[in-house]
Amino acid sequence: MSATGCSRGPSPLTMGPQDTLPVAAAFTETINAYFKGADPSKCVVKITGEMVLSFPAGITRHFASHPTQPILTFCISNYSRLEQVLPNPQLLCCDSTTDNVNNKEFWVNMPNLMSHLKKVAEQKPQATYYNVDMIKYQVSAEGIQSTPLNLALSWRGDTANTDLRIDYKYNTEAMAAPVPLHNIQFLVPVDGGMAKLQAMIPPASWNPEQQTIQWKIPSLSHRSENGGVGALLGRFQMTEGPCKPSQLAVQFSSEGCTLSGCDIQLVGTGYRLSLIKKRFAAGKYLADN
Repeated sequence: MSATGCSRGPSPLTMGPQDTLPVAAAFTETINAYFKGADPSKCVVKITGEMVLSFPAGITRHFASHPTQPILTFCISNYSRLEQVLPNPQLLCCDSTTDNVNNKEFWVNMPNLMSHLKKVAEQKPQATYYNVDMIKYQVSAEGIQSTPLNLALSWRGDTANTDLRIDYKYNTEAMAAPVPLHNIQFLVPVDGGMAKLQAMIPPASWNPEQQTIQWKIPSLSHRSENGGVGALLGRFQMTEGPCKPSQLAVQFSSEGCTLSGCDIQLVGTGYRLSLIKKRFAAGKYLADN
């Protein structure tokens, strides 16, 4: 159970007994992918996610003076995209007979939530809000179609020279909405004795000590040049024989959307959603020759 305080959460709690309690929700997903050459059938993908609810710090005082609270109930939409769903066993209940539905309802064990938030408040008296892990899940993936950035890595060379080519393609189909990918980094070690860089297109960072080349793209979307399709090229002069093809590692992140397309709605009265955050990022996102 994580419960940390920082500056971005529900608004501070100033309310009377008749007001609704503000609750914020955040979906965070991580995509791990492995690409082999230019063969899309060899792409392996795993997407994991979590949904966290945030409560304002003042809620513990409110619960203390109003111990009979309405049950916090919420519905997750696009639920049929999820697999291996693990609701927080201490805090969440659901109807287990309705697993194949597109909208799934959960309700919170209020006494357990109150005692959990009270403990967190004692441990972190300075926190302005408390994050509570509610659901962990996997997202059903369909190979390369589920990857927001398609990759193909190619090494070609002889004893004297080596050519590296990385083809990439922004893939709108993988996302619930076509949001940009940010801070994309492509990192490749050049393995084969000391290499001298001859050319990089577009310009990249070459680290001669670590023998790594890194390209950075600040942002990529369907509105980018060529619809987000491009190639990165590097040419190296090898001093100790042919280069051994090494693995490409890629990082990126995105805000405002998830890969699952899941959303949350509150059911019933007593609470309101003050904020819903959605984001996803690359975990182990790798490509081989």
